Amino acid sequence: MIPTSELVSLMRPRGAVLEPFIGRRRELGDLQRALEKTGRRQFDRPGRALLIRGRRRVGKSRLAEEFIRRAQVPHVYYTATGQTLGKELGVFTEEMRSSDLPGASLFDGRQPESWHDALSLLARALPEDAPSIVVLDELPYLIKADPSLEGVLQKLFDKEFSRRPVLLLLIGSDLSMMEAINTYGRPFYQRAADFVVNPLGPYDLAQALDLRPADAFDAHLVSGGLPMICEEWPRGASVMTYLEQALDDPLSALIVSGERALAAELPPEAHAQQVLSAIGAGQRTHSTIVAATQEIPRATMNRALQLLLEKRLIAIDRPLSTRPSRDTRYRVIDSHLRFWLPFIRAHLTDVERGRGDKVLDRIRRSWTSWRGMAVEPLIHESLRRMDDLPERTGAIGGYWTRTNDPEIDLIGADREPVAKTITMVGSVKWLENRPFDHHDLSELIVHRSRMPGTDTSTPLYAVSRSGCDVGGVTLITPEQLLDAWR
Repeated sequence: MIPTSELVSLMRPRGAVLEPFIGRRRELGDLQRALEKTGRRQFDRPGRALLIRGRRRVGKSRLAEEFIRRAQVPHVYYTATGQTLGKELGVFTEEMRSSDLPGASLFDGRQPESWHDALSLLARALPEDAPSIVVLDELPYLIKADPSLEGVLQKLFDKEFSRRPVLLLLIGSDLSMMEAINTYGRPFYQRAADFVVNPLGPYDLAQALDLRPADAFDAHLVSGGLPMICEEWPRGASVMTYLEQALDDPLSALIVSGERALAAELPPEAHAQQVLSAIGAGQRTHSTIVAATQEIPRATMNRALQLLLEKRLIAIDRPLSTRPSRDTRYRVIDSHLRFWLPFIRAHLTDVERGRGDKVLDRIRRSWTSWRGMAVEPLIHESLRRMDDLPERTGAIGGYWTRTNDPEIDLIGADREPVAKTITMVGSVKWLENRPFDHHDLSELIVHRSRMPGTDTSTPLYAVSRSGCDVGGVTLITPEQLLDAWR
């Protein structure tokens, strides 16, 4: 069943005013091109299907709604709710009856008893000479309840939907299941194109919220690019200004989004949430995670780690160098959860009793040190998007040893996990009023000398929020990082 907190967004009345839509220019363009292909007469099979996946609360449904609003073509939007087959078919039938499809009246007085019957009737209701859109949202709920649905979709797509000018959008938040649908050996293999909806990027936040480049990255560290949080962020507001407002409201998206995501992603009986909290609190190695979760048996803890990896909630990082390494670090992938776990979840009772000011004080005290580490994965992703890095740079990561001596923020290489060539060595300094200086350069030079695969000719880079006071290093500014997200 969908959690009660999720049902709020599903019960929006038809025709209700939506919140201002932020970003997604590229995604909307891709959807529009897919729709246009359904109207091309040269295709014998104009129907198209997209498997739209992305983490819960990332805005997949909102994107589909906005696309439909702009497309102005006949459509039907059905969202599964995790109920019994009969109830799901009842909801589906009601959505069909109230849709603007030309054959919607075919459902009057009828109650399909299977998905084969319901989808066959849907195919007959579609226009044959003009484009239309069909959305099946929360598809994993339907497949879990009725595994034969994949085969039904394959059969009816081949015989019916592909022969009509329809764009079929299949949406789901269970990333592993949505990926599996389009793999070899599954019934729907190669019938649909994969369409990934990622969180909003820093550039989207800068444009929508009128933020300076450095502030846009800070906003991303707190919001994770989740539209619900960004929509309540006042234009031009700093991180602390927004947090002061959000922490005063127990129902703000900042407070509730993390809990909703975890409730939907992780079964309540699993120990995965406890392990995830340990990682979010800064326990990044296997041994420190074990120490932080001593009450959990080792085998259970390892299963929890595996579940978190399968759910794409955590990732494993390894040192990037010319030598193989077994050293691993775990990190929370979603930047909002990286913030929410240590700062919000651990102190929800303070927020609920009206003491958000205490939570804000804790954040202020820890902000600089926490941000210095939290921003590194976002900077790495920004650099992967940049074009003007040293030639042959095909991988971006960091380097460390078991003793963290040395520990290098930024490594560029020709490939990963084991490189042939190191193309750059760099340092990240994300401080408000302190530029990259002579001390930082001296430390970086020493670290380069102890890095496998480098020599004195390996270029040095500094990613700095506040500029650079020395030569001998290539500076990358917040403006350059932001531009990579256009």
